Amino acid sequence: MTSTTQADSLTASELAATSLLRFATAGSVDDGKSTLVGRLLHDSKSVLADQLEAVEHASRKRGQEAPDLALLTDGLRAEREQGITIDVAYRYFATPRRRFILADTPGHVQYTRNMVTGASTAELAVVLVDARNGVVEQTRRHAAVAALLRVPHVVLAVNKMDLVDYAEPVFAAIAEEFGAYAASLGVRDVTAIPISALAGDNVVEPSANMDWYGGPTLLEHLETVPVGSDPSEEPARFPVQYVIRPQSAEHPDYRGYAGQLASGVLRTGDQVTVLPAGITTTVAGIDVLGEERDIAWAPQSVTVRLAEDIDISRGDLIAAGPAPEPTQDVVATVAHLAERPLRVGDKVLLKHTTRTVRAIVKDIPYAISVDTLEQVERPGSLNVNDLGRVVLRTAEPLALDDYRSNRRTGSFLLIDQADGTTLTAGMAGEAF
Repeated sequence: MTSTTQADSLTASELAATSLLRFATAGSVDDGKSTLVGRLLHDSKSVLADQLEAVEHASRKRGQEAPDLALLTDGLRAEREQGITIDVAYRYFATPRRRFILADTPGHVQYTRNMVTGASTAELAVVLVDARNGVVEQTRRHAAVAALLRVPHVVLAVNKMDLVDYAEPVFAAIAEEFGAYAASLGVRDVTAIPISALAGDNVVEPSANMDWYGGPTLLEHLETVPVGSDPSEEPARFPVQYVIRPQSAEHPDYRGYAGQLASGVLRTGDQVTVLPAGITTTVAGIDVLGEERDIAWAPQSVTVRLAEDIDISRGDLIAAGPAPEPTQDVVATVAHLAERPLRVGDKVLLKHTTRTVRAIVKDIPYAISVDTLEQVERPGSLNVNDLGRVVLRTAEPLALDDYRSNRRTGSFLLIDQADGTTLTAGMAGEAF
C-alpha cells in the first residue's frame, strides 16, 4: 500500500496540513541556536501574546531595547542566567502546511547526551554554525551523532551572516567543508542555508541582503522536506504490548494482541512469524478503534488477531516479511548517557520495544572519537557522552533488526537494575 492509498480520502492540502515533522536543533555555545528557534517561532506567528510580553519585559530588565527571542526557548532559570541551553526543550508549533515537534538540544560538549535524546526520533537535524568560526569540533560532534542515529535529513544553518557582511565566499567555504565531513559519515541529504537569526534573514522570510542565495528559507525547507517513509517498502514489525482476552459472554473466545506497528504494513491473511519463539501463523483479523479492518500500517495502534491460539505475551514480536534471527549475543554501537560509567562485567536490563530482559556487558571493544571517528581500542569502560561498541549477552533471545534498516526495532536501552536509571542508548549493527 502506498502512502497515497493510505489517505486516499484526504485532499492534497489536507494531507500536507496533517503531516508532522520531528526535528532537532544543535549547535555550539553562542552560535545563536536559541535565537534561531525564537526567531522561527516568532516569525511563524507561533508565540502567544503573553509569552512575547514576558520576553519583552525580561529583555527590558536586562537593558535590551529589542526583545531577546532566545528567551522563548531558554526556559530554565539556570539557562537564562548563564545564557546557554542545558536541557532538551520541546516546542510544538504549526503552519498551514505542516505541524512540527522541535527538540531544542544543548550545544555544550558536556550535554552531548541530550542531543542523542532529542535526535533519536527526529527526521531532520538543524546543525548551527557561526559564520565567523566555521566548522568547529562541536559541529563535527553533532554531525557524527546525527549520522549515528540515522537522521534522514540534515540542515547546515550558517548563522550570523550579518557579522561577515553577508559574504557568499564565507558561506560557500563552510558549506563545502561540512558537506565533505558529512559525506564521510554517510549522511546523504545535507542542505546548507545562510541565515541571520538576529536579523531574521532566511529564517522565515527571504533575505534582501543575500540575493546571491537562491535556495529556500529555513521554514520553507522544513515545510517541504519529505517526511516519513512508505510503510509498504518496510517489513512489518508489531511489538506486542498487551494481550486482550475479555472472556465475556459477548466475546468468549476473543484473543487479540494490542500494540503499535513499529514499521511496515499488516493485512488480514498475511503470514507472520511470532518471535522469539519462531512460530508461523496468519493474521485472522485487525481491529482499529473497535472496528474491523483489512489493513493497518505504521505507526497505527491496533489489535491483531491470529488464526491459531499461540502462547504470546508482552514483549513478543509479530513480524511479516524477512524476520530478524533471535539472538542472545548483541553487538551494537552505543551512546552512554549516565554519569555512572558502563564497564565490562556490568549487569543491566536491556529494553527493546516492549520487551525487557537481563543482560551482561561482555566486552567494550572500542570507543569512538566523534571528532576524528578514530577507534580507541579496549577502553574498559564508557563515560558520559562517550560513543562506543559493546558486546552484550542477554538472558533471553531478542529479535533485533539492524538499526540501519529499522530505527524502531534496531534500537534499545540499557537500564540500571537497581534504580531504573537509563544508562545507555544502543543501536544494533555497524555505526557508520
